[in-house]
Amino acid sequence: MSPTIDRQWKRWAAIASAILLVSCGDSINSNPTVPDSIMQVMQKPIYKSATWSMRVVDLDSGDVIYDMNSSAQMLIGSVRKLFSVGSALNQLGAQHQFVTPVYRQGTVNASGTLTGNLILLASGDLTMGGRANPDGTIAITNFDHNEADSLGNAILATPDPLAGFNSLAAQVAAAGIKTINGDVVIDDRLFEPFNFRGEFNVRPIFVNDDVVDVTLNQSAEGSAVPFDWRPKTAAFSVQSTLATGSATSGLDIKLAPEPPLCIGSSGCVGNVTGNVPAGFVPPLTNAYPLIRTFRVTEPSNYARTVFIEALARAGVTVTATPVAANPVQLLPAQGSYSSATQVAQLTSQPYEQYVRYVMKVSYNIGADTSLMLFGLANNNAKTLTDALAAEQSVLTTTFKIPSSQYHFIDGSGGGDSTASGTAVIAMLRGMSTTPVFSPYFDALPVLGVDGSLATITAFESDATLAGAKGQVHAKTGTYVTENPNAPTSPFLRGQSLAGYIDAKSGHRIAFVLTVNNVPISGIIDVLSVFQDEGTISAMLWKLQ
Repeated sequence: MSPTIDRQWKRWAAIASAILLVSCGDSINSNPTVPDSIMQVMQKPIYKSATWSMRVVDLDSGDVIYDMNSSAQMLIGSVRKLFSVGSALNQLGAQHQFVTPVYRQGTVNASGTLTGNLILLASGDLTMGGRANPDGTIAITNFDHNEADSLGNAILATPDPLAGFNSLAAQVAAAGIKTINGDVVIDDRLFEPFNFRGEFNVRPIFVNDDVVDVTLNQSAEGSAVPFDWRPKTAAFSVQSTLATGSATSGLDIKLAPEPPLCIGSSGCVGNVTGNVPAGFVPPLTNAYPLIRTFRVTEPSNYARTVFIEALARAGVTVTATPVAANPVQLLPAQGSYSSATQVAQLTSQPYEQYVRYVMKVSYNIGADTSLMLFGLANNNAKTLTDALAAEQSVLTTTFKIPSSQYHFIDGSGGGDSTASGTAVIAMLRGMSTTPVFSPYFDALPVLGVDGSLATITAFESDATLAGAKGQVHAKTGTYVTENPNAPTSPFLRGQSLAGYIDAKSGHRIAFVLTVNNVPISGIIDVLSVFQDEGTISAMLWKLQ
């Protein structure tokens, strides 16, 4: 596990800024309203120099049940998504659907030859049909592939990640186009590209969540590790020399280049090298396959190749080179498309399904894009800065949350995203009065059941708390950087949990629980803190 822990720490450290909060450990003892059972968890040795914050209120009346340090700005990580995704859901509506049309430029002759270009107008659809279940829901797993490299493994969703592009290509063929004597272009101008945590610039077109999945399987000592990858496309392929070593050897899986900057150029290849010890048991799933991912750094280039290849499978010949930079210079003026030239369209599942996906697995790029989609719908905000400003205006006017109570730098909770407990509770209570509260509530991970709370089970060792399973609907947040006192070691800057509890008493309560500045040795300690917060939420279920 140690190489996995090290890889996770390095990735988190690379995207984080060093922030220190003043320890309030002594102040914990001065608050008599917090039950002793909860205090005992907060006063474990690991939290000796940590800062805790908690606020618990009755959802209907707003009466404060417990309060500790709730006015302090705390690092909340992905709890930030309660604001960005909630605002987008409230703005767009639960039944909003993304429509991704395809237009032709030029004329189609009697033999089906289009003399001109084919343009896919990106809509910001996060899945492009690539996670669509037969029942109309979006497929999710408890260990999402977006975090495979950080967590050390994942479970892949089963739908075909290219399904939406295949559907569009089939419609183009059905429209009578057999040959495209021109180019294929992705119109990605919906919003200005924004940088995602130093990895790449996000655009409003997605294929397989902008990652390439590498699947590794078990082999005997001294043998090559069987591997495969998806999606299969000329835009990016994978090679591997990964081998199985002795049982006493270490796990060492390297992906290079990572991130690959060659997407849009021919011969773009990712290499997997290193060693897997014989008898190795993959983390999280305790079974093979073992999953790793390469980042798709040029989403429009990649999607263009994918679409051209889908067209070929549908029987449409494209004369342009499949692997090349997306030729944006061929695009017409924005807003100039005519319905008469539309030849295909992909309509998404309702937006409430996207909210469920983003919240259950804590999909960071999905939350950042949700902020952009909110900004576009609210005030035609096309940049991340403008979207943040539009959100601030709504938080102030609609939810009555002063801007002094939070600091957001993106939509997902990256870096020094902070908020007070008071602000988080105000958002939770505000959302409970909106028409979209039901899908908002249902989208949150459920304690001991699904999403990022599926593995929280520590509370079940106490029979009096076991009834809390399924009763806590809450968002998690984790923020790890380097230890200021030991620069080569990780440090849990923030671990947060916030949402709703259907308490044993019959009341529904809103709560936020955050701890900052916890020295750790690796991911095992992070999971231990995670379990402690889950146990405290179960105690709140029992006490209220």
